[in-house]
Amino acid sequence: MDRQLRAVLLPSGPRLYRALEAALDGTGPAICPISTDLPAPALAALLTALRPHEVETPAGIERRAGTGVAAGTALLIATSGSTGTPKIVELSAEALLASAAATLTRLGAQTGDLWVCALPASHIAGIQVLVRSLVAGTSPMIVERVEPVGGAHISLVPTQLRRLLDAGADVGAFRSILLGGAAAPPDLLEQARAAGARVFTTYGMSETSGGCVYDGIPLDGVRVAVGADGRIRLAGPVLFTGYRLRSDLTARVRDGDWFVTQDLGGLQDGVLRVRGRADDVINTGGEKVVAGEVAAVLARHPGVRDVAVVGRTDPEWGQRVTAVVVPGGHAPSLAELRDWVRAVLPVHAAPRELELVEALPLLPSGKPDLASLRRS
Repeated sequence: MDRQLRAVLLPSGPRLYRALEAALDGTGPAICPISTDLPAPALAALLTALRPHEVETPAGIERRAGTGVAAGTALLIATSGSTGTPKIVELSAEALLASAAATLTRLGAQTGDLWVCALPASHIAGIQVLVRSLVAGTSPMIVERVEPVGGAHISLVPTQLRRLLDAGADVGAFRSILLGGAAAPPDLLEQARAAGARVFTTYGMSETSGGCVYDGIPLDGVRVAVGADGRIRLAGPVLFTGYRLRSDLTARVRDGDWFVTQDLGGLQDGVLRVRGRADDVINTGGEKVVAGEVAAVLARHPGVRDVAVVGRTDPEWGQRVTAVVVPGGHAPSLAELRDWVRAVLPVHAAPRELELVEALPLLPSGKPDLASLRRS
């Protein structure tokens, strides 16, 4: 442990970009970008778990008695922290740069290409846009409101892409759109591609330096396998080195060279299909239902614009399969959706409850807030 660590509470911008550049080339401390919108109790819990030597805010840098990180560590990303003890991923400069270079190769991106950052830099998807800009030798365009930029590359979550299409924006102006953070509804992809967009669906997480599988195909150097337990395993130069000060947690998810994810999936002809998260399996009447699989089926229904599937506590079934649906045009009925699911999946996977909403609640990362939906 011989490198200084700085917590960075700055909005995305030149100051954060310079701190990232110094962290990657070794001229500055390792950094952990933290959202400036984090509530005070969550921020205090995160800083306690992080133990940085410095905390940088717009007002300046505050020194603390911190605990160092390994010499190769450049970036730390907190993957939770709104409740409970935060889990903090440590990433080396080599892993981040390998991921960025592999992405540029897959996209056919060139040196000098412009990258647009429309995601929070406290999340891996946002910070990787900045890393790719560094690798491309350009300065990123950091925006709060997403608008088409001719010839630029951008990372979006499905909700952002949907809003662009609803506004009639020229999504084909982007040279490429990386779409991740949550499963993309098939109709969204069809609409975007019909409008001329070059969209790549991405799968990955903080522990893999962001997206490492594009359209089901791993990036160069990345290996994918599915274990006997159905969980997706990933290996390659993009992997994290461990969880900050939690060797016990690291040991639970590392199997030799492999990172064992919490996602269930399958491989067919070398193409990865993500079924859903293992910890989102719903136990209903003694039967196990993969929530992500049900959501994927419902997303193909013509009356479903967006959907999340959760298990809610039920006195008879233990958990009931609940579909939370944003309708598209005609609002589907529960009976309609049950028939739709039963045509593809076992009868116990059909939803027993339907909730129609105007929009799904989202986390800052752009993913659906499943915890709040379970409590509703």
